[in-house]
Amino acid sequence: VVDMHKYPGPGSPKPEENRAAVLGEFGGLGLPIEGHLWKIGRHWGYQNMNGRENLTDRYVELLRGVYRLKDQAGLSAAVYTQTTDCEGEVNGLITYDREVIKPDLERTAAANQGKFPPEPKLVPVVATSETAASEWKDTTDKPADDWAKPDFDDSAWKTGKAGFGSEGTPGATVRTEWKTPDIWLRRVVEIPAGPFHNLQLRIHHDENAEVFINGVRAAGLGGFTTEYEQAAITKRAMDAIKPGKNVIAVHCKQTVGGQYIDAGLVDAVPVKE
Repeated sequence: VVDMHKYPGPGSPKPEENRAAVLGEFGGLGLPIEGHLWKIGRHWGYQNMNGRENLTDRYVELLRGVYRLKDQAGLSAAVYTQTTDCEGEVNGLITYDREVIKPDLERTAAANQGKFPPEPKLVPVVATSETAASEWKDTTDKPADDWAKPDFDDSAWKTGKAGFGSEGTPGATVRTEWKTPDIWLRRVVEIPAGPFHNLQLRIHHDENAEVFINGVRAAGLGGFTTEYEQAAITKRAMDAIKPGKNVIAVHCKQTVGGQYIDAGLVDAVPVKE
């Protein structure tokens, strides 16, 4: 075989005449389940999930990508990381003690068999900078503890165009260079009254990111992405959203390799089969 590893992935090496293309490792979606951990307070995943629904949604999308690579790129096999938690690694579909299956069993089994619902239509609510620049207030100096609150005074911060990062980071559209370990961002946005089918973050983060809406934590995302992805918003943050002006605040932390941050909101509208 010709093998590659890609987190979270998926990806495929180019098949060769005498070697099958295999994705030997991908996934690594982390979700700690309290009461079922190897060691309390010491756990990690390649990409942290906000809950079981978020884990299931993301797993289904990863498997959709695997089957797409099977059909389009000639991928012969893929190995998900991993079936169970392994000591401090909480990337398992099952907890360390084998007592809890983390994702939705029916949806996970269907995805493993290549059975997927139609992909939802993503309707922009607050645009990212994938196609056009958006302006954010930004600083690389650690701000006061209330920096994510709507009434925080960010007048001394710089104004920059998203995305923020370093050239060469996979999937990034860099308009403002960022090379320090941390960056804090704030943006006043207009959010309509709705109703929404499934309002989600659309974000590309490298590496760890925290997102707040009107001062309420909307998501904590560990690891890194290599493209823009959707992420669930906490119920408390959803409840904090109001029609009209809202403040989105983001903190991104970088340790090694490429770095990038940009975020927006989309409504995932179901498509009938």
